[in-house]
Amino acid sequence: MTKPSAPMREPTYFILGALQDEPLHGYAIVKRAQELSDGRVRLTTGTLYAALDRLTREEMVQVAEETVVNGRARRTYELTERGLSALHEEAARMIAAARIVRDRSVRSTAATVRTVPA
Repeated sequence: MTKPSAPMREPTYFILGALQDEPLHGYAIVKRAQELSDGRVRLTTGTLYAALDRLTREEMVQVAEETVVNGRARRTYELTERGLSALHEEAARMIAAARIVRDRSVRSTAATVRTVPA
């Protein structure tokens, strides 16, 4: 049996999620991650590029295109198969964790309803 991977940090999850549909440049990743997280994840430039560097080293994202805009390099990043797999594994882990809590809550509520006197 393989050891489950550690839970993914929320910013990493939403960076990968932002890239799920199409390659994006940095600012677009920031905006999409914020949208997907309902505003919970607000990435600074430093946080984003440190995460993208790490995710590139881990082969979860890759540079899809690099262009020069106004004299500055602009990289567009895309999700790799490894990154998509990690994103799906994390989503499945969160669903399983939520199911445990939800199922316990349903049982707890059912027990409470049965024990309340009429």
